[in-house]
This record gives sequence, structure tokens and C-alpha cells, in this order.
Amino acid sequence: MSAIEDFLAMLAAERGAAANTLAAYRRDLEGAERTIGDLAGADRRVLERLGRAWATLAPSTVARKSSALRQFYGFLIDEGVRQDDPSPALPRPSPRRPLPKILSHGEVEALFARAELEAEGDRPAPVRLLTLIELLYGSGLRATELVSLPLSAVPRDAPFLTVTGKGSQQRMVPVSGRARHALSRWLDVRPDEGRFLFPSRGKHLTRVRLFQLIKDLAARAGLDPAKVSPHVLRHAFATHLLEGGADLRVLQTLLGHADIATTQIYTHVDAARLVALVNERHPLASGGSAPYRTRR
Repeated sequence: MSAIEDFLAMLAAERGAAANTLAAYRRDLEGAERTIGDLAGADRRVLERLGRAWATLAPSTVARKSSALRQFYGFLIDEGVRQDDPSPALPRPSPRRPLPKILSHGEVEALFARAELEAEGDRPAPVRLLTLIELLYGSGLRATELVSLPLSAVPRDAPFLTVTGKGSQQRMVPVSGRARHALSRWLDVRPDEGRFLFPSRGKHLTRVRLFQLIKDLAARAGLDPAKVSPHVLRHAFATHLLEGGADLRVLQTLLGHADIATTQIYTHVDAARLVALVNERHPLASGGSAPYRTRR
């Protein structure tokens, strides 16, 4: 096997990397190899060519590619294939991570009000949709985690769900009283088929269909569908918890983030909200005079 194949095999075996993750690493490594030739034997001078080749790419893309190569060379050193590390020659951009879209408390209330109204008749489809958004906003699940929940994940007594996240890592997430009530209603009307909590055509509801359902609900609730998605509801869960005083480490656990740096983006969201509040509500925001008393 080639050095790249060995590296990918290590990621799969030792880190439990998902298929999509492995495919992304492969694209980055093989793309670099097409640019400069044999990666395993490249020296610093050769790697510097990659910086020039990536000059037109977005900083976040360059950062990702450089990270893949640094890990690759770290692996080669660990395996004794190389004694030196040429990766310092790779570019180290500082990408500005975009702030996630969030919904205001009022927008969340409008979305839920519409879903609850439609679910009043206990028809399966509206009850299912209400349960889906309760779990997205109430437990902060990712779209894939939600649609692939097995029926066995539903708690009997303990108010928790067992969720399988990225890298097949399992975690326990709390289920609010509202979400448990919606789950109970859904189980009463759920079609008796398959092993998934949200069955569809012999498998489970797809992520694409979940996105469609939520955007359609947003439109019916009078919200801009472009602003609403399963991931936006997950962001709202995190941001509103942080606003309420939740600890960042607790939030990391609830969201299933491997790195606390990923969770820290929500501190920036909260800061951005405060800045917007000052700009909107401060007496000088509109250019008028402030009711400050002049010093004598």
C-alpha cells in the first residue's frame, strides 16, 4: 500500500474516522500529490510550491489542506518512514470562522406555535414534525443524528437519549419535558414499521426530507425559509443555553464536540448579539443626542 493508504487505514482503525472524513483526507492528500509529486519523500522546498498553488483558495480551504498534510507527516514520523518533518513549510492561514445563523426567541416561538397548531389533530405527519423540531431545538441534535435514531434510543424512564454522533461516538443528551411529551404523542401514532424512530420507506427519514419539512414549516410560520434549517435550530439551542448561563464545557458535551474550540464559536455569537443590541438600543445609535448630563 502507498503511504497515503496506510495513513487513511490508521485514521479508520485508530480514530474511527467516518467514511466522509476519510474521503476528504484522500482528496486533499491526492490533490497535493498531483501538484508536487510523491508526498512521502517531499522536502520543505517542494512543499513551499503548495502555498503558491493554493494562493487563490479560501483561507479555510488552505487551512484544511495544510492540516491534512501535517497529520500525514506526523504519521510518517511515528511510523519511522521519515526522520524529519517538512510540514513547517506549509502555509498557516488564520481563517475567520463565520458566525452561525441563529434564530431569535420570538422566531423560535413562532415556529413552534405553528407546529403545535398543526399537530392538534394528532395526524401522524404534523406530530412527527413537532417531535423533530422539539429534539433539534430541545436537545441540540445534528440532522443525521436525529433522522437515524433507532427506536431503542427512546428512554423508558431516564430523560435521556443515546445518540451516535460523528466518528461513531456515543453520548447521552437530555430530553426536555416538552420533547418527551411530543415523543409520547409520536409513538402513539407512529407507523409500526422498522427499527428507526422516524421510519420512511423501509429505512429512516432522510436528511434532505428533514430540511424540506422544516423550511416548509418556516414559510407557514411566516419566517424566511432561508434562515431556518435543522442546523440553525441546533445553533439556537446552543446560543440560547449560553445566554441562559450554561457552562461552555457542559455545552460541549451536549453538542458532541470533540474540541472545545468548536464550541467557543457560540461565545462570539453571544458577543455579536450584544454588539447588535448596543447598536440598536443605545441612545446615540440613531445619531440623536443622548440624555447625558453635561459636566460642569
